[in-house]
Amino acid sequence: MGIILWIIFGGLVGWIASSMTGAGGGAIMNIVLGIVGAIIGGWIMSYFGKTGVTGFNLYSFLVALLGAVVLISIVRLFS
Repeated sequence: MGIILWIIFGGLVGWIASSMTGAGGGAIMNIVLGIVGAIIGGWIMSYFGKTGVTGFNLYSFLVALLGAVVLISIVRLFS
């Protein structure tokens, strides 16, 4: 059940991040963007002494969204 929730969570975060930044992508790209965004967001938050993604809650959603937007920005910087 955990994997399915991560896929749903990643897809939702990726879709919102793509919408916010104007980046296009399909469902698979949004899922990958959301999951990698959660990893990057967790790393950024741990750098500031906070917890990363802790589960399926609003705080984790915002951390993953932060990471996804940072990821999109980095990709745009190099392309």
